[in-house]
Amino acid sequence: MHTQTITAPATTVLNAPRAPVPSSADQFSIIASCSGIIATEFTYGKDEEIYGEGEPSEYVYQVIQGAVRTYKLLSDGRRQIGAFHLAGDVFGLDPGTSHRLTAEAISDTTVRLVKRRSLEAAAGSNVRVAHNLWTMTAGDLRHAEDHMLLLGRKTAMEKVATFLLEMDRRLAKAGMMALPMCRRDIGDYLGITLETVSRALSQLNDQGVLVFSSARQIVLRNRQRLADMDA
Repeated sequence: MHTQTITAPATTVLNAPRAPVPSSADQFSIIASCSGIIATEFTYGKDEEIYGEGEPSEYVYQVIQGAVRTYKLLSDGRRQIGAFHLAGDVFGLDPGTSHRLTAEAISDTTVRLVKRRSLEAAAGSNVRVAHNLWTMTAGDLRHAEDHMLLLGRKTAMEKVATFLLEMDRRLAKAGMMALPMCRRDIGDYLGITLETVSRALSQLNDQGVLVFSSARQIVLRNRQRLADMDA
């Protein structure tokens, strides 16, 4: 076996399947299971605040069940949602010592908490923990960059198409996605009005791109059409 491995063509090595990259949920589970790290769980009711903007960033959170929105209130009272965190997602990885956004439960939600101080201590002595934390932070940065592009450079219909494709990847089961957030939340995430969201969804429904099973349950019929809008 050793000789065969050495003499095998280079293309065999290059084409060998790569190990899948762990998801943020898997990465956080690995971290939470490390010695010296204690994870606790809390449940929050619908619209209940988990932490507020400017409060000390003492914990890192993972959604176990339910959904969370993180947002900032602008000076004129408008709300800008930065991200929706679904089951398995990690949030609260702020670069500073205080939270930049407010986090609220969209529905009844259970989260797992780990003290940030213990994570930092573990990262200082465990390369795997440090790598997983870096990977999750890089993922947050990538999402923030994509969201900035969405807000600044896309039309309302393109924004809705981008949102639907994102939720399709994250939520769809058996061809259907059940949105935990309301249309006002969607509008505050995309930087458009509730009415514009409703108008875009109705237009996509009329065009046969999607159908509604209920107010928040959607089946996508033409993903390619949405992908063309999102390009």
